[in-house]
Amino acid sequence: MSESIFFNREISWLEFNHRVLKEAEDESNPLLERLMFLAISASNLDEFFMVRVGGLMILKSEKKNWLDISSMTVDEQLDLIASTTRTMMESQYKCYLNSIEPNLTKAGIKRVKPNELTSEHNSYLERLFDDELFSVISPIAVMPEQDFPLITGRILHLVVRFKAGEGNDDRPKFAIIPFSKSMNRFITLPSGTGYEFILLEDVIMRFIDKIFPGEPIAECVPFRIIRNADIGLHEDEVDDMLREMEEIIRARKRSDAVKIEIAAPVTKQTVSWLQKNLKVSDSGVYAVPGSLELSSLRTIANVGGFNELKYEIWQPQPHPNIDPQESMFDSITRNPILLIHPYDSFDPIVRLIEESADDPDVLAIKQCLYRTSPNSPIVAALGRAARKGKYVTAIVELKARFDEERNIEWAKKLEDDGVNIIYGIRGLKTHSKILMVVRREPQGIVRYVHFGTGNYNEITSRIYSDVSYLTTDEDLGYDAAVFFNTITGNTQPRRFRKIEAAPIGLRETLLSLIDGETGRKLEGHKAAIMAKLNSLVDPQIIEALYRASKAGIKIQLNVRGICCLKPGVQGLSENISVVSIVDRFLEHARILYFYHGGEEKVFISSADWMPRNLDRRIELLVPVEDTQSKRRLISTLKTYFNDTAKSWTLTQLGNYEQLLSSGLRKKPFRSQEFLFKLRCAETQELRKKKLDAFEPLRPAEE
Repeated sequence: MSESIFFNREISWLEFNHRVLKEAEDESNPLLERLMFLAISASNLDEFFMVRVGGLMILKSEKKNWLDISSMTVDEQLDLIASTTRTMMESQYKCYLNSIEPNLTKAGIKRVKPNELTSEHNSYLERLFDDELFSVISPIAVMPEQDFPLITGRILHLVVRFKAGEGNDDRPKFAIIPFSKSMNRFITLPSGTGYEFILLEDVIMRFIDKIFPGEPIAECVPFRIIRNADIGLHEDEVDDMLREMEEIIRARKRSDAVKIEIAAPVTKQTVSWLQKNLKVSDSGVYAVPGSLELSSLRTIANVGGFNELKYEIWQPQPHPNIDPQESMFDSITRNPILLIHPYDSFDPIVRLIEESADDPDVLAIKQCLYRTSPNSPIVAALGRAARKGKYVTAIVELKARFDEERNIEWAKKLEDDGVNIIYGIRGLKTHSKILMVVRREPQGIVRYVHFGTGNYNEITSRIYSDVSYLTTDEDLGYDAAVFFNTITGNTQPRRFRKIEAAPIGLRETLLSLIDGETGRKLEGHKAAIMAKLNSLVDPQIIEALYRASKAGIKIQLNVRGICCLKPGVQGLSENISVVSIVDRFLEHARILYFYHGGEEKVFISSADWMPRNLDRRIELLVPVEDTQSKRRLISTLKTYFNDTAKSWTLTQLGNYEQLLSSGLRKKPFRSQEFLFKLRCAETQELRKKKLDAFEPLRPAEE
């Protein structure tokens, strides 16, 4: 396999995070939104080290001679990741310290540093420390002969180095002060105007002598570590999935550290002590010039007031084909409903499940749940439905990374309510987004089905761009029933009528669709491919796209994150263009279009084009066939490719270039803004039509 035809996955991901960081640097964005993008880029980087770097470190420790699809060794990848990450973190702190923080101060949101405290501040903080913090914090002395204490990943700590004693024992002594998730990192200060705060670590360091009275302190520095979260589950040996996942969660807390972040300036003596005890090499140590854990700045980004520093609120709109006065069953029966979130409200999905829980004609509810909100009304409705005697089945994916504890908690609650719980499938991760409601109606049994590209989470539905499709289509209802019965009954998969599922059939269908376009083009017919994805990594899919490009097919790809395909390479991919949209909403929808000889096939999917999705997950590919929904999806795809404001173009060198608005003759076109305003206009037009029509209310017959 030629090393020149694929980009490295890890560096491609870092390029994506760089685009997120660019939104933080963009002074045309509202100031608190810039702060939020900065926090997101920091949180992303944490998870990247926990999972991707953690996985590479395991391969390195096992001394496996493994090459990725770009033919890079593990050591080459780790070296490149380290250098790229250092540059990225330098940019993060430059953005915050030189631009965002000074502008926040001007706007009335000020971080007060210890040397800026007034006498009023000092008195307030000393009372706070004496009355609250002193009792909460628990310093841990670390003597030379003692075991090193457990350091929790992603949690701030202070390392305290004491001055060496005299006499025979002149070894340096240290102590660790761990912070708690329950402790408020940002302490509000009394202020006459605006909002002033001080960091928790600054307060503790200011009164450190009260914790260690009489002890000569040489140094006190904040630090945090990132632990490896890429801990495998040996499912072949697992009889109790719930118990095994609880063991995995516990194991993560003690896994190897892959990164140390420590505030500069710091002495080499303290860094070396941490490195030795945490077993982290020099390449894993990052000394930063400002406060640690930039991801925690979300708290400041969400501070009350200061609306002028935030995005204008874009309220999700009611769908024109859904009448709030009628049941969801009537609305879906009348026409299939396509929702594009967050422009369309997620409320119809919640309403459907809540109505199903209370409707006496509903016999069964079956649903795949991957991630939900903390106090999910959907989970509550499922429990209520089961308590009312309905047959409720929930396929709960315990392996949803970083949501395992939450999923375990509410899965146990649903089980207590009488819900039939399936803890995923052995060897696979259930990533499908599907709901089926079975209802008895006068004409017989009707199946109401929801397919989606995103999670059943009404909170993230307001900030994630996703697609929902609600229908009573007989074939799709049959497929949904087959899907659930295959999973819950542990039976051999039956043939679907319309949908396709991974790991059986979906990859083959995608390759067939791409190769079908290639064959028609070679025969002289028109052909075209458009796709919107989160990630494109799979070598077989990429090579099929290369073949299509060589045949002369114009291929437009909108890939938000990782993309290992090289576009624009002469003789290989000159007909392929790749763009990435990074804006106020996270682009999460998967939408596929194939010209297909003029039939124009359109699909939504839960799957990205990655080996893990196509081979190791249960995913769905769903055709959208009704004319109105299909037209809207095609129009939405084209809208993204017209973006000139928040779109980045991938070059054949692997970097991304943004179309500069200064070079445009007209106002830049922002796809997300257009889609929101379009839906608002459609909603207003519908309201106007309703006002123009007067519906008399007549007395009902006895």
